[in-house]
Amino acid sequence: MSGPMYRAVTRNIEVTVQPRFIPDRSSPKNGYYFWAYTITIANQGDETVQLKTRYWLITDATGKRQEVRGPGVVGEEPVLNPGQSFEYTSGVPLPTPSGFMQGSYRMVTADKESFDVEVPAFSLDLTDAERTLN
Repeated sequence: MSGPMYRAVTRNIEVTVQPRFIPDRSSPKNGYYFWAYTITIANQGDETVQLKTRYWLITDATGKRQEVRGPGVVGEEPVLNPGQSFEYTSGVPLPTPSGFMQGSYRMVTADKESFDVEVPAFSLDLTDAERTLN
């Protein structure tokens, strides 16, 4: 799995993202480009946290924005003890060959304090090689 890695740390919670284009699920001639992205959330602090909700802002190459809010990630609300991490892969379709995503996770501590963790903005962009596949 090659490609750029994006990273952000908020309050000892590290979020890394690795996006990749999925040609088999894309149909460029129909204006459908599908990316998968693998996210790892690592608790580098000393308090246990639980991921409760997610927020995404997805922007395509024309500047069209789409907001997504919902509970958890991939149907889970993972609990991360100190030193633990949680990895998942999800996907996003775009009508353009490039775009970007950014967002945040709402975390709750064992003491019921909630705070937002930044997901680094990451680029969804075809390589020159992938563009020639069309």
